Amino acid sequence: MNIGDWGHLGVIVAFVAAVVSALGYFMAARGRALGEVDASWQRLGRGAFLVHGVAVLGVIVALFGIIHGHRYEYYYAWSHSSNHLPVYYMISCFWEGQEGSFLLWIFWHVLIGFWLIRGAKQWEAPVMAVFAFVQLFLTSMILGVMLGGIKLGSSPFILMKEFMPDLPVYKLNPDFVPQDGTGLNPLLQNYWMVIHPPTLFLGFALTLVPFAYAIAALWKNQLTTWVPQAIRWSLVGGGVLGVGIMMGAYWAYETLNFGGYWNWDPVENAVYIPWLVLVAALHGLVLWQRGKTGLRTAFSLVVTTFLLVLYATFLTRSGVLGNASVHSFTDLGLSGQLLVYLLAFVVLSVALLVWRWKQIPVSEKELTMYHPELWVFIGATVLCLGAFQVLVTTSIPVYNAIVGFFGVKSNLALPADQIAHYTKIQLWLGVFVALFSGIAQLMWWQRNDKETVSATFTIPAILTLLGASLVILLVRQNGDHQMSLPYIALLTCGLFGLLANVSMLIQLVRRGVRLSGGAVSHIGIALMLLGILASAGYSKIISQNTSGLLYSREFSEELNRDNVLLWRNDVAKMGKYELTYTGQYFDVPGVPEYVNKELLFPVANDEYKAIARGEIKAGEKTYYKAGDTLEVRPEDTYYRVNYKDTKSGKEFVLFPRAQANEEMGGLLASPDIKLFWDHDIYSHISSVPDPNKEKDWSEAKKYSVAMNDTLFLNDYFAVFKNAEPAHNTAGLGLSKDDIAVQGDIIVYGEKGRQYHVHPIFLVKNGMVGRVADEIEDLGLRITLDEIDPQKGKFTFGVATTQKDYVILKAMEKPFINLLWSGTLLMGLGFGMAVVQRGRKPKAAPAGKAPRNAKHVQVA
Repeated sequence: MNIGDWGHLGVIVAFVAAVVSALGYFMAARGRALGEVDASWQRLGRGAFLVHGVAVLGVIVALFGIIHGHRYEYYYAWSHSSNHLPVYYMISCFWEGQEGSFLLWIFWHVLIGFWLIRGAKQWEAPVMAVFAFVQLFLTSMILGVMLGGIKLGSSPFILMKEFMPDLPVYKLNPDFVPQDGTGLNPLLQNYWMVIHPPTLFLGFALTLVPFAYAIAALWKNQLTTWVPQAIRWSLVGGGVLGVGIMMGAYWAYETLNFGGYWNWDPVENAVYIPWLVLVAALHGLVLWQRGKTGLRTAFSLVVTTFLLVLYATFLTRSGVLGNASVHSFTDLGLSGQLLVYLLAFVVLSVALLVWRWKQIPVSEKELTMYHPELWVFIGATVLCLGAFQVLVTTSIPVYNAIVGFFGVKSNLALPADQIAHYTKIQLWLGVFVALFSGIAQLMWWQRNDKETVSATFTIPAILTLLGASLVILLVRQNGDHQMSLPYIALLTCGLFGLLANVSMLIQLVRRGVRLSGGAVSHIGIALMLLGILASAGYSKIISQNTSGLLYSREFSEELNRDNVLLWRNDVAKMGKYELTYTGQYFDVPGVPEYVNKELLFPVANDEYKAIARGEIKAGEKTYYKAGDTLEVRPEDTYYRVNYKDTKSGKEFVLFPRAQANEEMGGLLASPDIKLFWDHDIYSHISSVPDPNKEKDWSEAKKYSVAMNDTLFLNDYFAVFKNAEPAHNTAGLGLSKDDIAVQGDIIVYGEKGRQYHVHPIFLVKNGMVGRVADEIEDLGLRITLDEIDPQKGKFTFGVATTQKDYVILKAMEKPFINLLWSGTLLMGLGFGMAVVQRGRKPKAAPAGKAPRNAKHVQVA
């Protein structure tokens, strides 16, 4: 058996073990009160889950072994990896495909399951029955077997010749193995793609735990005792999923050129929706624990969160979003299986809720405006409404597919401007979330009546109005009159949410009460909202075309209007900056800085190899000497752009990246970002000369010169310094009988800049050949055409072409650091709340503890 057979066997074992574990745990808990189990069935469930976990680990090792070992006879390795990927990007290859991402999700469930077996105690059997039931469904997605003519799952261990049996090459050679793979999507070759997907899938996996407790509670009629465990796990899940989502946002900010961090793509929405509902569910659980109200809401939202995760899986992996999202998965024939998976849990959950609905305790307490529970409940409702709005629009392709199944043609379409469509409503979600989080937090820690509420709210309200007024005046003073009502509302409520929660933290410190993780999270969310308002609402394009020229009639109006043209080594004015594009650079493994392309001579038969034309240094250290062969990463070209602030004289350098990729729509551009404390300069390449198109060279002009003669080349001049034997530094593959001579010419460009040019004349295998040398900065190509040893004359041909250029877009994003720092605070707050829930609350000094001091750990 080979590694693929072992991997496929591991999947089958994992699936069977999950079935046995689910059965064992179900039978252990069946017909018994919570904590009473059939020990033999429970041992079977535990043992089977252990086997399941070991098998899953074996499958992971086998799949990564196939990727790392470049086993391109397997379709998964061929379609996601390549010979030249670094190991850390091979890790990204693992979960780039559907099967690998399912396997990652299964892996996290295994680890969480082991934790629950160790610590769930009386809840173990019913909770793990749900867990194992979910695992058997997930494992079936990568099973890849035929049962009764129905394909169950898609195996990551399928061979190329099985996946594409009709390729002509397999008819000629059944044992054909590709020499290289298609490689990892270039947009995923980013360190955030190594850590963002595992974090996101861990967040998905964690939503199963409160769901499993809720189902177990409904099953065992323990309708209140599940809440403390569900709160703790919801806190962990909410923190991890929220941070995972924002990791994806930062990846988009660093890697994609749509100018921001969120584009309302359906796949982005598919993870945003369950997170909103999870946070709402968390607040519902807290309401029950504190005020014995909202338990039905808590049950419904916890269940809905997990069902929305399953729905998101269906959306992104069934192929239904194929025309609506740029990064959804294609259908691998799993859409029917995914639908069964979703419907199975919808039916199970709804049936249990309906069965126990009347038995779920309902509070008879009437909530008034002085009850903080009312404001928490309203805030949770707002979160759910926001999630519903995104869900309804994102699901339009699903509606079309459903009515199409019945032969009815639907005219529903996604909004033409999705960003505007979602933002105009989600902006108000932010307004109300910030407002209610501030109100609820101020009222949470005290007895509330007219006097105490008035005293508590006075200072935060006054500071909010003063701060908002100051910001509005500053915005208007700077000439920006776009402070519309929604922006004013978000600014005011965001400041209020920030100040109210800071105020409450200060009061808690004075009382000697442990800090509230919930208040810290709310501060983080308020900062995020303010950062989104500033960076998205007041992002400013600073690269407007002020030349009065149209770059190209083929370009869009936006590209001609909002970009600056940079000729190589020419200074261009852009607002308060002077920009100079100074050349193209490559990433060379082992060298900490990008390497000038002019220092690299490409090897003809291997694009991933180059020969150093001179010393390659970083700082004082020399990494390669002239003639050394080195590895390069040719997929991406980095364009060096020097920024100089004309007011302060300070300079910085950016390296925006671009790649010519016809399969992905032409030019793939990734920005480079200069970080300042109060803003970012965000720059990306909009257009470059097509690197795959032959340059249009002029007819070569002949110069016959002797050594030390001067050549006048249009706007430049050059000195022919010497002629010397050429070695294999240019990758010529010379033998001892071959002859090669290279000229050494110094070309003097603008501002005294010098370029060394080495055209080569050679006689190889009795054939005369010439190797031109090119100066991209100047648009010159020089060949050594003839040598007359008797007269000591050398004839050079000089051709010219258009100088190299880039068209660059640059934006200024004010106060975007508020968004990223707010994300860190939000995650910290969730973490604090998790830790606090594991401790007993610290007693406050006598006479100072609020009535609700026992709830200091509430999120």
